[in-house]
Amino acid sequence: MISQLFPRTTWIAILMLAGVGMLMPVFNLSFPDGHPLHISSYVLGIVAKFMCYALAALALDLVWGYTDILSLGHGVFFALGAYAHGMYLMRAIGHDGVYQSDLPDFMVFLDWKTYPWYWAMTDSFLYCMALVILVPGILAFVFGFFAFRSRIKGVYFSIITQAMTYAFMLLFFRNDTGFGGNNGFTDFKRLLGFSLTAPATKAVLFLMTLCCLVSALVLCRWIVTSKLGRVLQGVRDSESRLMFIGYNPLWFKLFVWTLSAVLCSIAGALYVPQVGIINPSEMSPANSIEMVIWAAVGGRGTLLGPIIGAFTVNGLKSWFTAAFPDLWLYALGLLFIIVTLFMQQGILGVLAKLKKATEVA
Repeated sequence: MISQLFPRTTWIAILMLAGVGMLMPVFNLSFPDGHPLHISSYVLGIVAKFMCYALAALALDLVWGYTDILSLGHGVFFALGAYAHGMYLMRAIGHDGVYQSDLPDFMVFLDWKTYPWYWAMTDSFLYCMALVILVPGILAFVFGFFAFRSRIKGVYFSIITQAMTYAFMLLFFRNDTGFGGNNGFTDFKRLLGFSLTAPATKAVLFLMTLCCLVSALVLCRWIVTSKLGRVLQGVRDSESRLMFIGYNPLWFKLFVWTLSAVLCSIAGALYVPQVGIINPSEMSPANSIEMVIWAAVGGRGTLLGPIIGAFTVNGLKSWFTAAFPDLWLYALGLLFIIVTLFMQQGILGVLAKLKKATEVA
């Protein structure tokens, strides 16, 4: 039963927050600027971006928190999903670009004469949505199969995932790959014929992101509370003992790793039309490390914690980069040190301890 996935109080909190989220675009569309209940498009865009980050953090927690697979390369899955959707958005610009060509502006500027073969059919929205699922999914499956079959784990696995995302970043920075090089994709005009700058389109994208985040949370919670989830936690706690009683950890790890990559890719696909740009910097190892920090700050192995962590850290980042732009990286490092030394269970762990102390008192 879906009601058994979370305690009753947790369900009430989730539904209340989801309700508030659903009202935000309504207030944006229903009330004019200056009205006390009006929510600006800027705030709506910031919250939507944070929800995409939260979905990526949730995907990472599924593998790190429940199977102890620490990935420092989830940024590549996020970016690949964004690029797959971005290819459709670039084709949807049509002749409205600067050069009014059949080709995207960056291809005209770089003297491309025709689309490369891997751009075929990218004018189809459904095809590009299939790419959002298949490209990161196949990459994760192949990468994970050889890594897990070779029994690579721990810090060694983290290092090779970081090397993977760095290699993809260098590849996408090249102008001859057909993905815009350093500038990536930008200047999107429309999605499925609807203007991306229209308030109604932004509202629909916001609600789609919210629905995907809540659905992914329920799916992940269903997995970790099922028999499959207990096996995954067995992989985390004692993989050798799990093998001794007859389980092959390879396929369980491969399943959760691939699912995590696909969820992260979906987050990237939702991110790109709302932010309006995707470039290779999203694949930088630093971005993948930030995802780990979101999960750690919120509470690893809790699913809800990484969502809270993503909102908390990115909220602090938005404030710090505006108020103290030179100090954000120092603040981020200090935050991670504090969590590592004094808050190993993250924000949710601290709240649980406070609740327990209150009950005892």
